[in-house]
Amino acid sequence: MANASQKKRLMEAIETITRNVEARGEPLFHGGEQPLPQKREVIAIVRGLQEVIYPGYFGDQALYREYLHAHLADQLYALSKKLEAEIRKAVNAVCRRPGGEVVGPVAQDPAEVVVRFFARLPEVMELIAGDVVAAYEGDPAATCLEEVVLAYPGVKAVFTYRLAHLLHELGVPLIPRIMTEFAHNETGIDIHPGAKIGREFFIDHGTGVVIGETAVIGDRVKLYQGVTLGALSFPRDERGKLMRGTKRHPTLEDDVVVYAGATILGGDTVVGRGSVIGGNVWLTTSVPPYSKVTLSRDQLAYEITPR
Repeated sequence: MANASQKKRLMEAIETITRNVEARGEPLFHGGEQPLPQKREVIAIVRGLQEVIYPGYFGDQALYREYLHAHLADQLYALSKKLEAEIRKAVNAVCRRPGGEVVGPVAQDPAEVVVRFFARLPEVMELIAGDVVAAYEGDPAATCLEEVVLAYPGVKAVFTYRLAHLLHELGVPLIPRIMTEFAHNETGIDIHPGAKIGREFFIDHGTGVVIGETAVIGDRVKLYQGVTLGALSFPRDERGKLMRGTKRHPTLEDDVVVYAGATILGGDTVVGRGSVIGGNVWLTTSVPPYSKVTLSRDQLAYEITPR
């Protein structure tokens, strides 16, 4: 137990900290009257949608098919209300930038956004089902679909990205990034919700994969661990501020395979369909379709050869 002197010093330190927070303001203090979305609630929504989209895999595993319809309907209705509440916080929030610039609120009807999200959820579920099959077909170590769904980090990260990307497309701020950063924290795979990813996408192993905001990925693409689809440079305006919303990340066309540790950079970089990018390659120029890009023997240049 603290003695009188220790308690006095502790209270003095607490007083100093509180005054410091009040005086400093941004970026440590969010002073808006509207509450921000809560990470724990957003994560609970992701987990709830996981139970609905993968019934019998997560949550209540003792499900009888004759009661499945009512069970899922109840879950989805409850999730719709939770999602609407968090979207309401997100669209009403005032976000600040250094220097005092304010962004928001966003002119969105949270109830309408939820309706549009749920209306498009079946198409997202089709994409997720394709991702699961692609993971099984793409990994000879996979023993069954159950193993893929329950244990593969790439499948979990892409599942979360699919949900977040839909909300991103619907113009919801904050929540999509909370979702994908939750997946990043759990899997080591960082996918920005703004990236555009086609069908049957598979990330094998996955740790250290980074996919930037403006990356475009075609159908049946496969990435291994440590792959970066990043920006070559950050363009700035005449005032020296970063230009946002430009195409900064590469495009991978259909049926591309990128092996472990490869780094592909730049908004103008296009990897042609059917190409294979070898491990540890650093690529900043486009390659034609059906190319094979590997490190040369001296490891100082690339060999780009037709497959």
